[in-house]
Formats: sequence, structure tokens, C-alpha cells
Amino acid sequence: MLTLLSGAATAQPRPVAPSLGVRRVEIPAENSEATQTPEVQISPGVSTTFEFDSDLATEKIVLEGAKRFSLVDVGRSTLRLVPSEQILPGERLRLTVRFLDGFVPSGAAFILVAHPARVERLVEVWRQPRTAESYRQEAKDARAETQQCREENERLRAEHEGPGGIAGLLANGLIVREQGVAAKFLLVNEAIRQRPGEILRVNRAWSYRSPVRVAMDVLFDTPDAANPWTAEGASLVSKTGTSLKVLTVWSDVPSNCNPGCRVVVEAEATPDAAHGTFTLKLWDSGGLRTITLSGVTFP
Repeated sequence: MLTLLSGAATAQPRPVAPSLGVRRVEIPAENSEATQTPEVQISPGVSTTFEFDSDLATEKIVLEGAKRFSLVDVGRSTLRLVPSEQILPGERLRLTVRFLDGFVPSGAAFILVAHPARVERLVEVWRQPRTAESYRQEAKDARAETQQCREENERLRAEHEGPGGIAGLLANGLIVREQGVAAKFLLVNEAIRQRPGEILRVNRAWSYRSPVRVAMDVLFDTPDAANPWTAEGASLVSKTGTSLKVLTVWSDVPSNCNPGCRVVVEAEATPDAAHGTFTLKLWDSGGLRTITLSGVTFP
């Protein structure tokens, strides 16, 4: 039986996972074998809200693993979910809803996929023909995403076409005359802390700051050389929940002579944005194995 909670559970503040924007899902009138169940990414401690264009039959909502959600809030045509820390990365849970009016389609199903740092905060579910305004908003969002990709491509092209080394840093404005790159050694278990039981243990770590960028350089011990770990994604989130825009995640491949693992993360940050304490979260392919370092500071 699904337990509905009227308020949020008390918990310690945690970093806010980067949002993937608004997701729009259209439910076909007739399901076929070729129709795939939509997958929605969720993340522990972060809210995902479903907005439906029809009223819900609240007593017929079925959420697999409902006890592992700290909040399940059902409205007349909305459903808000907040997974707890009990949700494991890569876990897949089925959500089924039924509509109150009994028209076709009578319900909808979704697969909730847990990810340590990626989340779809808002999912608009359309059962009836969508409005013209909805399509206009989707087109607007697509144009904004295209513009962002264009700007990112221009940045990458400028960095690769320009000179390398220190000359490249100067040409791209990453260092400005006397404002060079400041470095800071972070003491393990003092300045930075790591969650127990993770696949790799941090050995040494440094942070860097230039006028417009910050970076982390972390060395890990690899206890199991036969099962290497490679970083695929990262997030840098301040204590206030502000996420820095991560530009580069580079992971060194372990070798026989160097069984450890090195990860470098670079992000955009103005001097004001680089102040305070951050949490660095790293994940491998699929987000199944994560590493979390808290207490990160920049020079």
C-alpha cells in the first residue's frame, strides 16, 4: 500500500542535483508492444514532480519501493516524489497511475531510474492533445538548449584552435597578467571528508582557481586493480545548493606501475562563486559507483 506523507521529512541539507529541465511525455491512447515505458531520472533528496492534464485516482497509485521515499505527495493532478538515501544508484522502480474519469488511456506507467546527481525535476504528462502553448514552450526550450550547445562548441573551438600551454591560458583569459592560477593542497580527513564504504579512497587532493575557472585534482588508491573505476561525470555544489557548471571531467587510466586513479574536474566560476565550501560528487558509467568528497574549498 502506498503511504502518502503530508510534509517533508527532516534531514540534513545536501547538495542539489543538477536539473535536466522540463520533460514532456505524451501517453498514447493505445499501448502496443513497441511502446516503451518512459524512464524518468530521480536522485536522493531531490524533488521530482509529475504534472498530469487529468485528475488522478489517488487510491490507485502504485509506487514500487514507496518506503524508500522520504516524501510522496499526491495532489488532484500532481505527484511529487523525493527519494531517500536508501535509493541506490542505478535502481529502477516502477510507478503506475490511474486517471479518475475512466477515459482511454485509463492510466500510465513510468520507470524511475535512480542517479546520484542527475534528476528530472518536472515531468509534464499529456494524456489529451497538447495545447499550442505547450508546443511553443517546448520550441523555446529547444532553442535555448541549441544556443547553449552552440556557445559550448564555440568555446571548445576557441580553446583548441588557440595556442597551447601558458600561451593558451593567456589567450583564453584563464589567467590575466598578475592573476595567475592559485593552488591549494587539501588535507584528507581534515579539510575534505569522504563517505565510508566507497569503492575508492582519496589519497591526496589539490584545488585550483583562476579568474574564471576552478579545478580539482584528486588521487585515489585503487584497492582492486582488476576492477578499475573511471569517472564519467561530476558535480560541484556549494553549501547553499548552487551548482557550478562542470566543463571537463578527466580520469587517468590505472596501469600496472601506477594502480591508483587520478581525476581532474574543471568548472566555470567567478571569484565570488568560488568562495565557500563545496561537495564534489563523481560517478562512473551509469552512475552505479559514486564517490562523494565534502569540505572542498578553493584558494
